Order: sequence, then C-alpha cells, then structure tokens
Amino acid sequence: MKDFPWFKHYPAGTPHEIPLYEYNSVTEIFDESCKKYKDRVAFENMGARLTYAQVDELSRNFAAYLQQELKLQKGDRIAIQMPNLLQFPIAFLGALRAGLIVVNTNPLYTPREMEHQFRDSGALAIVIVANFASNLEKIIANTKIRHVIITQLGDMLGGLKAPLVNFIVKNVKKMVPAYSLPNAIPFNKALKKGASLPFKKPEVNVQDLAVLQYTGGTTGVSKGAQLSHANLVAHNAMIRHWFKPYMSPNGDDLIITAIPMYHIFALTVNGLLMFSTGVKNVMITNPRDMPAFCKELRKHKFSIITGVNTLFNGLLNRPEFHKLDFSHLRGAVAGAMAVQDVVAKKWKEVTGTPLIEGYGLSETSPVLCCNPLDGQHKQGTIGIPMPSTEVAIFDDNGNQLTQGETGEICARGPQVMRGYWNSDNAGVFFEGGWFRTGDIGVMDKEGYFKIVDRKKDMIKVSGFNVFPNEIENVVATHPKVLEVAAIGVPDSRSGEVIKIFVVKKDQSLTADELLKYCHENLTNYKVPKHVEFRPELPKTNVGKILRRALKEQQATTTTVAA
Repeated sequence: MKDFPWFKHYPAGTPHEIPLYEYNSVTEIFDESCKKYKDRVAFENMGARLTYAQVDELSRNFAAYLQQELKLQKGDRIAIQMPNLLQFPIAFLGALRAGLIVVNTNPLYTPREMEHQFRDSGALAIVIVANFASNLEKIIANTKIRHVIITQLGDMLGGLKAPLVNFIVKNVKKMVPAYSLPNAIPFNKALKKGASLPFKKPEVNVQDLAVLQYTGGTTGVSKGAQLSHANLVAHNAMIRHWFKPYMSPNGDDLIITAIPMYHIFALTVNGLLMFSTGVKNVMITNPRDMPAFCKELRKHKFSIITGVNTLFNGLLNRPEFHKLDFSHLRGAVAGAMAVQDVVAKKWKEVTGTPLIEGYGLSETSPVLCCNPLDGQHKQGTIGIPMPSTEVAIFDDNGNQLTQGETGEICARGPQVMRGYWNSDNAGVFFEGGWFRTGDIGVMDKEGYFKIVDRKKDMIKVSGFNVFPNEIENVVATHPKVLEVAAIGVPDSRSGEVIKIFVVKKDQSLTADELLKYCHENLTNYKVPKHVEFRPELPKTNVGKILRRALKEQQATTTTVAA
C-alpha cells in the first residue's frame, strides 16, 4: 500500500493522518468562521445576500426562539424541509446552536414518505416551505410534531422583492396549495421574536448527534444515518485538506450550489466546508430550470461548482452554457452517481477544466474517496481514500479481497456513522467496523478505486453478471442520446435481459440504430434486448436517475425488442 503514488499527498511520516478534532462541535467551526469572515458574503440566493455576520446574528436569534419560546431541549429532533434558500443555513445553524438534532427532509417527499421519516425520527418541530405545507397537514396528526414554522420562498429577499415574490409564487404561479395548520409560526416572526430572547449556549461535544441524514430510499425504506458532531468535524478536516488545490489564497472563491442543501453532499461540502473557509456560496433554488440556471451562472465569476452527472450533462446541452466565462473556474466536483466518460470529456472541452469524481454516502458524511484535485485525477475512477480513511474490497462473507478483485466496497474512518437510527444494524458492518456500502467496486494497481455498480442493481443474464453502469456508459456515447438508464427485466430463457430507457438528444434516433451501436461496442450478452424512448427519466431531487422507479413502472411508451 505505501508504494501507491497517492501517499505523497499526505504529510511525510504519517501518510493517513491530519488533525481531525481541532473543534468540539460543528457549531464551533461556524462560530469561528462568523467572526473571522464577518464582512464577507456567505450566501447569495435570487440576488439577495447574507454576510457571515448576518448568518451569525440570525441563526443566534433562531436558536434563542427554539430554546426559549418552543422550549426545545438538547437532543430533540427538528426537521428542515426546503429547497436551496437563504433560510436553510439560518435554520440549520440555529438548530445546531440550540443543541438540536437536524432531520434533513426532501421537500418533494410524498405525505407517506414524510410520515415515515417524521415518525421514525421522533421530530418535535419542523421548518417547512409553504409550497409543501399541504402535505404536512395530511400527516402531522400521525407524528410527534407539535411546532410548525413556515417560510415562503421570498422571505429573506428583503425590501419589496420579498412580498412580490411570495405573491407571484402563491397567486400567479399557483405553487402553494391550500393548507390549514392553525398553530404554524411564520419563519420571519420566529426570527424577530428570537432577537428579543436570551440565548444560552448548550454543552455540546463531539459525541453528540448533529444530524439524522435519511438515505434516499432508492433501494428500500429510507433510514436515518446517525451523524455525530465528531463525524462532521473530522470529515470537514479531511475535505478541507483535500480541497486546498482548488482554494484561492486571496479568499475570493465562489462556489455554485445547485445540489440541495438538505443532501449530505451539499450540506457538508458546499455548506460546512465552504463556510469554514470563507467562500461565497451562490445557492440555486431550481437547477432543473436550465435556462434560468445558465442566466444565473452568467452573473458570477465562479471558481468551483459541484453537481451530479445529469446536472453537468444538462448544462453541456445548453448552447448558452458554452458562452459563459470559465476563466475563474478551477474545476468541478461530481458525486452521488457515476460520471459518464462522455460527459467528463465534453466538460473538459467546453470549460477547460476537469470534472473530478468523488464517492461517498449519507452514512459516511459523505466523502470516502475522491480524485486528487492537483491534476493527478484518473478518469473513470472515484479516486483514492480520504486521509484517515480505510477503503477495501470484501466478498459476501466478510473476507478482504486482493487488488484487482471485484467485490463490495467497505470503509472505516471517523466520518462513518455509528449506525442507523431506530434500526437493527445487523449486517450493516463487517467485523472490525467495516461499513458495507452496498456498492460493487475494484481497486486498480495504482490504488485508485472504481465503482462497478450498486449491488442491488446487478443484472443476471444467462448466469453472467451485467452492471447497468457499463451499459449506460456505452449508450451515452451515442451522439443522439441525451440520457439513459438500464435495468434487468424477467426473461423466460435468460432469467433476465437488459432493457434501456433513453431520452433522445436527436429525435431521428431509432431503436434499431441504437441496438446496432450496442452490438458494435458490447459483447452479445450485454446488448440490450429492449429499448424504450421516454421524454424524461425519473430522478431524485438531486438529479440521480431512479432505476428502482423504472423497475416498478409498467412500460407506457413503445418498447422495441431486439
């Protein structure tokens, strides 16, 4: 292992070690940054800005309100359910400052999914954007939630813009369904009330829980990963060390945050890391509106952008994106799903900077591996382990495999959760504390890791293992394909065969043309037997394609057999 080239990235003598616990809690990191960078802009959204000093003041007011008015105690859970808005960092930091445990919640959850998460977490309070309050009304009686704080999209925009945006969203665009939550408190009223209340700093240490980060539920019931202050403090030290090549010595960095902050990637990388280093954070509320997204990008000299493969692919297919100024961009970092080779190649051609792939999970805060950001990245891999992190490949029986062998990626390190909340954690860890990721991977001769696919997504064709990522990576290189997803479907002769769902870039594309291309680039048993064209593919709010949803759906458009 010590012969691997990537060991030279670590301090001499102790290649895996950097100081991990220089802070006793996440709030100590925020407190220091608020003082150190008080006059800098911390967050910008829809043209409105908050300085570090303002974030400090407003989050303190919110914490006081939670403590004094709502009487919430250290260790109580509070859900936050909203897209990227200036309200998020205020609510998140305020909750942590009050000693609470934050339950991050996808605002696009159905009432059923909301009920499961709120009941499982035992949340007593929630901060929710008004657009989704009608769903809360349907299930709140089945939960322990007794305090509801409602915010509107424009609440933090200031001046005449705030009421104007709120009026348009509610009355013109009709984006706020009617709801009845009689005891709900407006977010801005809570902040105003909190400003007149005393704040008492609770005793919080690294072993206390900070976040219940619920998994996406893409492969089953969503579970709450218990992330402690220790997990997040150590994780921040690791990625702060890792991101040094991308950070400006002049303190003028600007990061684009299109991934929602309730997602663990944006929460800890775009949020905690960038806040701790004085970076300006531009939050994008709706990145799926690509024309508006590109228009926003045109306003900023951004140096870093994070996202997922589908987001970068979507940008690259917008002509206006190609006209942007990339002179300040040092690079882009992708996670949450595999980066397709064709997307990475085109990104480099258009922006002149690399698209760096990393890897992690909600359960690991999230980063376990990442490609080096100093030019030594290796396309097609997820890179190498973070400092103080061990990553290895195991078989189903818990035996560690050798280099070049394919098996389940397992990891242990200070960023790995202690276990799932209210769950039987049997089978979650192998002996020795090795967390089982559920991803199939391999380590190459240089020590770089490569994701093969999700274990549960593997397709068995006549006894052969076929991984959807490989099929998707090949199909995506066809010039007329915009997006693709592959799944296995039952077959009486082969057990399973491969079906691909394709979004066309060029409407002239036919199934025969695509299958011919697959025959030219894939061995026979890997060639799809069915092609279905769709106008779009189901995705999480982060942009990750939901294969599970495709498996559950019956074909609704033309299916062509090979």
